Amino acid sequence: MGHSQAEKAQNRERILAAAAREVRERGLEAVSVGTLMKSVGLTHGGFYGHFENREALLAEALERALLEGEAKVGAGGAPSSFPDIVRGYLSGKHRDSRDSGCAVAALASDVARADAAPREIMTEHVETFFETVSRSLGGDEERAILAVSAMVGALMLSRVVADPSRSDAILTVVRDQLAGLGAS
Repeated sequence: MGHSQAEKAQNRERILAAAAREVRERGLEAVSVGTLMKSVGLTHGGFYGHFENREALLAEALERALLEGEAKVGAGGAPSSFPDIVRGYLSGKHRDSRDSGCAVAALASDVARADAAPREIMTEHVETFFETVSRSLGGDEERAILAVSAMVGALMLSRVVADPSRSDAILTVVRDQLAGLGAS
């Protein structure tokens, strides 16, 4: 790969990484190509040398954000224990890490209103989340669906609630209740 090709690949990576952070932080519709390109030190016109259009960027950024979240939960890699998954997912640190936290919790409502492509991308990753949690629960898919739904919902609500102590309580209550689910 020549120097210019390597530089182009690095620039594309910078754009994609920034876009993945941006979609988790602010949502799919909030991503502005001009602002994004400026944030990585590139021109708006240069965008089209890397992506066909904004929709292509958003699809790849969504995929990237979801993959990064899966890596934290242990999807596809070394299996995490159910208590470890729950403890990490329902933590104050995760709640406060909007730009690097779970893209399912950050983007579920955006993707529910989106066209088919983002919905298909997220569906695949939600299924992977179910499978990861199911493995940690000895293959119990029903308990996994319940646990993932409770974790995603609790994380979303803990980010919405303005009172910090109430936000903490949401995480704590759901974390404690799910501990019993893992022990069943």
